[in-house]
Amino acid sequence: MSAAGRFAGRVPRVTVGAVVLYATLTLVALLFLLPYLLILRNALSTDADITSPGWSPLPRELDWGGFAALFSGRDPLMATGLRNSAVVAVLQTAGRLLVCSAAGYALARVPYRHAGKLVLVVLATLMIPAAVTFVPTFVVVSSLGWVSSWRGLIVPGLFSAFTAFLFRQYFLAFPRELEDAARVDGLGYWGTYWRVVLPNSLPFLAAIGLISFVESWNSFLWPLVIAQDASMWTVQVVLSTHLTAQTADLQGLFASAAVSVAPLVLVFVLLQRHIVYGATEAGIRR
Repeated sequence: MSAAGRFAGRVPRVTVGAVVLYATLTLVALLFLLPYLLILRNALSTDADITSPGWSPLPRELDWGGFAALFSGRDPLMATGLRNSAVVAVLQTAGRLLVCSAAGYALARVPYRHAGKLVLVVLATLMIPAAVTFVPTFVVVSSLGWVSSWRGLIVPGLFSAFTAFLFRQYFLAFPRELEDAARVDGLGYWGTYWRVVLPNSLPFLAAIGLISFVESWNSFLWPLVIAQDASMWTVQVVLSTHLTAQTADLQGLFASAAVSVAPLVLVFVLLQRHIVYGATEAGIRR
């Protein structure tokens, strides 16, 4: 057989179904990207261009002044907000993964007479609206002197009943053979959890960690109330300063939104492989 014939035999067949599938996926991807493209378009436009009745998909004139204004001045609030949000999101996500994974493993594996009732109590807390616990939490944090501090921003979000429940459901399906082998080697519950279970759950930890990171990064109401000093404002609080009852800095608002979204996109790109593995294989091959 000639080389041309061998090459022709390797060409994959393109079916109508595959074309329709990829066309649909492309359209859906563009729809999801549309809000981000609009944010970037408005961030590079002047206020007059943003509010102009003759709207166009591209700005009439590129204006980088909105981005430059965010980081100019003696004490730029956006730089402070990015730093504070990064510290809070990273520490809160790491703490929540450790606390909730330990709680989930204990609920799934540690034999306890009232373990089932304890799970029901944890689930019952999910039915309590966040607005009900907001004021008592602030009173406790304020009485501890944690207002406008890292502890006040981070500690109240270290535990999540929903995250603990997700870890419990995951650990219930974790292969017991690995844990039995660890017990034979003399490890207890904590040693098994720390040296065997967690290392084999990294994709699942990455998936839950991304969700927790996004939730912490996008948190607005709690940082707004507890961070009464501008030096402790997070990026979402800084974002709200561009739109007040008296003024509306539209270009600055969209520029801030574009800057605040960039770290989330970067984290997702870095962790997407682990997220896919965590979703398809639940963190370990059966």
